[in-house]
Amino acid sequence: MAAAGRSALSFSVLAKGEIEAALDDLAQLRISVFAAWPYLYEGDAAYEARYLSTFAASPGAVVVAARDDAGRMVGAATAAPLADHADEFAAPFAGAGLDPKDFFYLAESVLLPGYRGQGAGRTFFEMREAEGRAQGFGRAVFASVMRPTDHPARPDDYVPLDGFWRRIGYRPLEGLQAEFSWRDIGKTAESVKRLQVWGRDL
Repeated sequence: MAAAGRSALSFSVLAKGEIEAALDDLAQLRISVFAAWPYLYEGDAAYEARYLSTFAASPGAVVVAARDDAGRMVGAATAAPLADHADEFAAPFAGAGLDPKDFFYLAESVLLPGYRGQGAGRTFFEMREAEGRAQGFGRAVFASVMRPTDHPARPDDYVPLDGFWRRIGYRPLEGLQAEFSWRDIGKTAESVKRLQVWGRDL
């Protein structure tokens, strides 16, 4: 049951024809949620168009939409076969002698702050994992941005999600780190970020 004053959430996996229509909403959610720590992403429409067009082109692309009781998309989680996703994420697997084709990549999981605390995070993982199994994958992976603990923008009350990820079965994959570039808030150019890869068997 939703807390008083909060809309209950409903979840659905978008049909293939619905994904393209949802990309603008997904871009806005990414820009809003990823502006916060630890991403500090300076939203950029051109960047979003490039990134999401690559994602949507995958035949195995998955979008789980979270909607409020008015039908507004207030959160989303995405996934796709790793081999179809951005090369920056597949490269460390190939470098470690692992075939990217063996992994289902869980990309973003974004939810507006007012709708958190209702179990959406777990639901996003479970629904994407089910889609990965349906596509024949035996392993799921995702990547989390690595920021120094003494970064000046780190909130004093920040609690990393590592504990949650471990509770649902994920572990950091030793030696697997990806590099990806985006523009931090207040910066004029993109900079490279390191991301730790986590994974589990499906």
